[in-house]
Amino acid sequence: MPLRLPWLTIILLGILLASLPFAIKKNNYELASSLTKPFQRAQLAYRSLFTSTTTTAMAPRTPVYFLSHGGPNLIHDQAHPAYRTLQSLGHEITHSVRPKALLVISAHWQSDSPSNIQVSSPSTQELLYDYYGFPSDYYNLSYPATGSPQLAERVVRVLGEGGIKAEAVERGLDHGVFIPFMAAFDSKENPLNIPIVSMGLFGSDDGAAHFRLGEALACLRDEGVVIIASGMAVHNLRDFRRAMQGGFVGGVAKPMEYCESFDEALKVAVETPPKGRKEAMLGLLKRGDARKAHPSLEHLLPVYVGAGAAGEDGGKRVWTMCEGSLSWGMVRFGEVAKSG
Repeated sequence: MPLRLPWLTIILLGILLASLPFAIKKNNYELASSLTKPFQRAQLAYRSLFTSTTTTAMAPRTPVYFLSHGGPNLIHDQAHPAYRTLQSLGHEITHSVRPKALLVISAHWQSDSPSNIQVSSPSTQELLYDYYGFPSDYYNLSYPATGSPQLAERVVRVLGEGGIKAEAVERGLDHGVFIPFMAAFDSKENPLNIPIVSMGLFGSDDGAAHFRLGEALACLRDEGVVIIASGMAVHNLRDFRRAMQGGFVGGVAKPMEYCESFDEALKVAVETPPKGRKEAMLGLLKRGDARKAHPSLEHLLPVYVGAGAAGEDGGKRVWTMCEGSLSWGMVRFGEVAKSG
């Protein structure tokens, strides 16, 4: 006589069998996590973001940041207001935004081509000491960071879909990334246990092209990626020594006239409503003080990428300080999602 089971038993049995694959997957992941280092766990978790075929609830769109990164000496000047501002923004990112990964556009990496973008793909991030004339200890700095070949591939694919040529390359983190990150994401006080992928600029001064680059990257914000554009709001090292000889106000080198005027113009441009922001940003390059504030444009162009990635989100300069021939303006596009 065949075995007959009550209908409730059959339903419960079906639920149990259906849940076995998930339970096995969950237990295997927990076992793997317990045996790996924090950065390896971050890399595994991010890999699953792009290999999973399951549908998950959409995370809040992440904000975009423009950080003025300063020089290598910033790490030894922790009383500098810019250092404290970077600390504050870093805490905001790790504790309030809580992204899955960071994509950083560095002023210190420009392609040899005006139409091609390079994206860093190594899983282990080495540091590039791309500066000269500093004491020897500046060339022995270390910063713990892991990369994500999966995110690098995703960036290349997204750019390709946007009609932008891109390639993944083996490259470490230059000081446009690791110097501000040593302040923002101190490995002891505010560790960043998620992958970092860096990418360069076009080999051109085309503001519109860099704005379009940001537009192509914007979809990553819906995937838990925070886009950080790293440059300087004003960057004229040619005038730096002369500015230092011009006197100090409150312990800070008296700002050059063009420093204050361009810094304010940049604020107006990034805070222009989204509909007119591109035109406002491109207008900056036509100003008479633009080439005084930026004799070369590599430190300004990252903010164009950030503005493009902002989409329909508003921009806000969250802090600035003019110091001689430099400005430390910091910008956030979009809002930080409220927890709970």
